[in-house]
Amino acid sequence: MKATVAPPSPRAVLPRADASRTRHARDALELLFGPAGTRAFCVRLWDGTVEGPPDSRFTLVLRQPDVLRRVLLPPSERRLAEAFARNDFDIEGDLEAAVRLGDLLAERAVSWRTMARVVPHLLALPRSPRAGRGRLRVADGLSDFGTRHAEPRDAAAIRFHYDLGDDFYALWLDRRMVYSCAYFATGAETLDDAQEAKLDLTCRKLRVRPGERLLDIGCGWGGLVLHAVQRYGVEAVGVTLSHKQAAFAHRAIAEAGLAGRAEVCIRDYRRLREFGRFDKIASVGMLEHVRGLQLESYFATAFDLLRPGGVFLTHGIVALDDARRRGVRERVRDRLWRRGEFIERYIFPDGEVVQLAELVRAAELAGFETRDVESLREHYARTLRHWSSRLEAHHAEAAGMVGEAAYRVWRLYLAAAARGFATGRLAVVQLLLAKPDANGRHVVPLTRSDLYGETRHGGPGAIT
Repeated sequence: MKATVAPPSPRAVLPRADASRTRHARDALELLFGPAGTRAFCVRLWDGTVEGPPDSRFTLVLRQPDVLRRVLLPPSERRLAEAFARNDFDIEGDLEAAVRLGDLLAERAVSWRTMARVVPHLLALPRSPRAGRGRLRVADGLSDFGTRHAEPRDAAAIRFHYDLGDDFYALWLDRRMVYSCAYFATGAETLDDAQEAKLDLTCRKLRVRPGERLLDIGCGWGGLVLHAVQRYGVEAVGVTLSHKQAAFAHRAIAEAGLAGRAEVCIRDYRRLREFGRFDKIASVGMLEHVRGLQLESYFATAFDLLRPGGVFLTHGIVALDDARRRGVRERVRDRLWRRGEFIERYIFPDGEVVQLAELVRAAELAGFETRDVESLREHYARTLRHWSSRLEAHHAEAAGMVGEAAYRVWRLYLAAAARGFATGRLAVVQLLLAKPDANGRHVVPLTRSDLYGETRHGGPGAIT
């Protein structure tokens, strides 16, 4: 495909220094991404120069001559993301497709041979300070609350992520404020319908029945608690570490007239013994905040809180890349690229994902029997694309609430996550775990026909 090159503005011939900067930037881009005619994207430089196929899915817009130098000396995921958040460069078009540029840079920018050729061009570009380019909200100071996954530190990390404000999340979540993977039976569902379907699938997998007690560990804004009480007639308790989420859930419970049947508390999952035992337990989107030895504590707590014969459904993200055999080159690349530092610093402090095998092992060490595992990987890619498009549709409102830089951080995060699930780097799974009674019995039937063989809301225990 032939590249198109638009000349600079006709106002005047570029000064020699500007022409030199443009040439060095173009040469650096060619070394990193190949000749313009072979790329799947366009590039527009600060002087108006455009290179690339006219029908590309996105255009990389470099606003300043210093951007490539600042991002790539030294190269890292964090520096690339920060430059995007500060609007030093932009993506016009498909941001999810553009995330692939980060993977390409991770591959090539840690190659000594490639960088030996690129660095002279980068050094020829100007150096400028970062001051005044936009302040970023950073998760600093967590060490003041103790070591990783100490209870006070977990609470601080949760506050950083969720206390941006209910109004911000309401711009792009569904009407129930469900902040986890939706369920698309056909792919044509709206986000609202797909999230309702996920809540219902969760209840159906748990086989909840009227009068039972349900615990939701990490309940968010209370969507599952409300759905289970209204649709299935259970009594439900939800716990969260976010004061804003709890206040939102309290209002929703009161407005629905469910006081006495539904309750949401601010409580660490390790401090729930006072609530007694439950017939069924769910934990959706909580695993990302648990890691290492804490997994054993997490599953042991759920096991102790569950009555014999009951079931526990846990739903969370797992790292498929980490489970695959990876060579020295891949491990060195990710270390040098500092993969994951962007999310750790600006989105999910202390958040980590584990391998599926680690989850199953920790659950069975606690005494659970694994009854079912389902991957919803493609469903989460769809969910994230819905969230991304809704956030972009409310750009002005979101930026007014959290600032332009934070809006761009979240826009990049959602697009990158969608690509991670779409390409199989990440997955989201639901594990159904049983606690057999003394005779080995539990509530899970012989087949899954009760889950998928009936219409929505028609499963066992549903109030129709």
